[in-house]
Amino acid sequence: MDISGKIFQMLPLQTGQGKNGQWKKQEFILETADTYPKKVCIAVWGDKIDMSGVTPGAQVTVSFDVESREYNGRWYTDVKAWKIVAGNRAGGAAASEPAPTFQNTPGGADDDLPF
Repeated sequence: MDISGKIFQMLPLQTGQGKNGQWKKQEFILETADTYPKKVCIAVWGDKIDMSGVTPGAQVTVSFDVESREYNGRWYTDVKAWKIVAGNRAGGAAASEPAPTFQNTPGGADDDLPF
């Protein structure tokens, strides 16, 4: 899945030691540009994505997976990014196409409307 928006906030880098070795997680808040903007907390695990160029206010498109897991009778959901592209590509192809034009010929010979 993909989501586009503006980086609202970068959360502190988290690191730790697990049974498989060291881990690190960088979370950030993305704000969508919808009519009713939503804020989504997205996590980047490990060094798979270079986060050095991602700063608050930057427009990005994030490809992500959603995963839920159960722990002690409660469910937790993670939004994990696997790709981040700078800029907003959501309107890319559609924005470059010309808008259709219509001719308004009231009462012309081609008018086949019954009223």
